[in-house]
Amino acid sequence: MSTQNVVPLHPAKADESDHLAHVYAQFPLEVVDAMGVYLHTPDGRKVLDLYGGHAVAAVGYGHPRWVEALTRQAQALAFQSNAVPLDVRVRAATKLAKFCGLGLNTVFFVNSGAEANENALKLALKITEAREVVAIEGSFHGRTAAAGAVTWGAMKKWYGFPQAPFDVQFLPRGNIPAIKETITDKTAAVIVEPIQGVAGACDLPKAFLEAIRQRCSETGTLLIFDEVQCGMGRTGHPFAANMYGVTPDIITTAKALGAGFPVSAVLMADHVASYLKMDDLGTTFGGGPMACAMVEVVLDIIEDEGLLSNVLARSAEIREKCIAGPVTAIQGAGMLLGLRTTRPAKEIQAELLKRDILTGTSGDPNVVRILAPYVLKSEHVEALRAALIDIGK
Repeated sequence: MSTQNVVPLHPAKADESDHLAHVYAQFPLEVVDAMGVYLHTPDGRKVLDLYGGHAVAAVGYGHPRWVEALTRQAQALAFQSNAVPLDVRVRAATKLAKFCGLGLNTVFFVNSGAEANENALKLALKITEAREVVAIEGSFHGRTAAAGAVTWGAMKKWYGFPQAPFDVQFLPRGNIPAIKETITDKTAAVIVEPIQGVAGACDLPKAFLEAIRQRCSETGTLLIFDEVQCGMGRTGHPFAANMYGVTPDIITTAKALGAGFPVSAVLMADHVASYLKMDDLGTTFGGGPMACAMVEVVLDIIEDEGLLSNVLARSAEIREKCIAGPVTAIQGAGMLLGLRTTRPAKEIQAELLKRDILTGTSGDPNVVRILAPYVLKSEHVEALRAALIDIGK
């Protein structure tokens, strides 16, 4: 998760009894519990959460099926590593591949979005034996060595490692003519967020993604879609790849995958998985039984409760009704939306929080980000609209 572009409302404060590393600024909001789409504070406030724990709380808080599945699995078997075969791991992988529906039929479970991207990049470099990776300007892929190396602006701000593990080039966002000269037979991988979350819910042009796909096929380069934030139904489709009609060689996903339980996955096409040999990938906690049980139940909830359709419907309502007050335009897709504002986004975010609505900001100083749970209702959209009108231009 990025901290650099989630603009805080006040800095974290340390005291003598606090042993936490203070590397995050924090919202002026204490949460004691939550239910559905609402956060509850000690002083009795009920805050509409349109931020969703940074795109994590896909099915809302306290969903009875989520809680029951977590409890049942914890009581049955809290942990065993990948050295022990587990039916729940097989079921989760099978359901995830089927949900994706793009022929990426091999799944490797790990723990976080950055870890999924590390593994995807390592596979691409190993398979192609090339040493260059191309990313897109504005991208965010994680804070680890490889993922951070392909994150736009990381080298100047927080990277910390003495050098990147491979050569990196950044392709200008939406620049189709630059694709041919940037992606060559020396390029191991192109890693792309189809909708750039931290950048402000920037949806990349379909023609741009199609041109990248074509060029990767020409040069033998592996195309990785980083769908850590925009995947798992957040666009109203299984993945943004489904929405765009562009199939990558690898998809990475996390955040909504466990809807609050830490888990991520690398989904691979057959021609990628065919290169795998024993010990090529490894993880201690990835693919643990509790993580896999949560993947399974989240997929079941999304499908059984028609949440993809709900995401599309609520997204359309926000686009129709919430260009109001300081909002002049809306970008993104599904429940990953950027509200473009006439005033700095951090000011609008603070004003919304005063009206008991929590939102995010982004790398664009004039974009408020919506990462709401998929169970959002029309009444919640109306509450956002009313608050925006009340704030005024």
